[in-house]
Amino acid sequence: MADELLEQIPEFQKGSGPKPAEEGFIDWSALTSVPMARNAREALIIAGVAVAIVLVAEFLIRAFEIPTYVLPAPSGVFNSLVTSFDVLWPHLLVTLQELVLGYAIGALIGIVLAGVITRLPFVEKIITPYIILLVTTPMLALMPLLVLKLGFGLEPRIIVVALAVGPMVMINAATGFRRTDLPKIALARSYGATTMQIFFKIRFPMALPMIIVGLMVGGIFGLLTAVGAEMVGSGGSGGLGTRLTYYSSLARMEPFFATIVIIAAIGISMYVLFYFIGKRWASWEA
Repeated sequence: MADELLEQIPEFQKGSGPKPAEEGFIDWSALTSVPMARNAREALIIAGVAVAIVLVAEFLIRAFEIPTYVLPAPSGVFNSLVTSFDVLWPHLLVTLQELVLGYAIGALIGIVLAGVITRLPFVEKIITPYIILLVTTPMLALMPLLVLKLGFGLEPRIIVVALAVGPMVMINAATGFRRTDLPKIALARSYGATTMQIFFKIRFPMALPMIIVGLMVGGIFGLLTAVGAEMVGSGGSGGLGTRLTYYSSLARMEPFFATIVIIAAIGISMYVLFYFIGKRWASWEA
């Protein structure tokens, strides 16, 4: 019998209920199952609630005469976003550069490690403590050390982004690889399929939903880490995080919240992108 078939032996439990699927210790798959608006009426209701919240916030802030340096009104934030966008644009490009490069490195390493540890259980035992260390340790704590070694350029920020993205992608991808239907592998082997054919035709497609979840969660963690790294290791390279530090030091809350809106828009865009990628390439899971 092939080694793959010995990785998990089915057990017959008492009771008629189905056996719950095995999950990793971090499973974010619920993020991709959030329902969207099914028709124009629901979309209008959702948009109307958002507009109502903004209008109520605008009214309350003006009615209680809350100072701008404490909490700016939404209209002031929007006006600052429009007028300051030419200043924020170069910093937005810097943050995106850090995010894209660190994300690509971390995601690639995470997927490769997920494939390795699901094929070689002993390797998993070796690297699991280090993965747990990376997950539980804030990567921003490494910024001062990396800045001392590499300077105030983009390299330290890219490294911490990759370290934040990699474990998230690896954990979810490994969970997906372990969900493989073993009878399908047995059937493929009975027809003479090779290990690589089984991986690309069975293991990878069945793990794709969890891989997409890992990529989405890793992207969000990477964005937060990139902005935090800019705030901790601020220097001459710029970035949206440096703008947050600058505006908060001067109590300029309108451009401060405008910068937060841009960061939130990046995160929401990443979520929506991977949501529709999952609908397109992994909709069979539903």
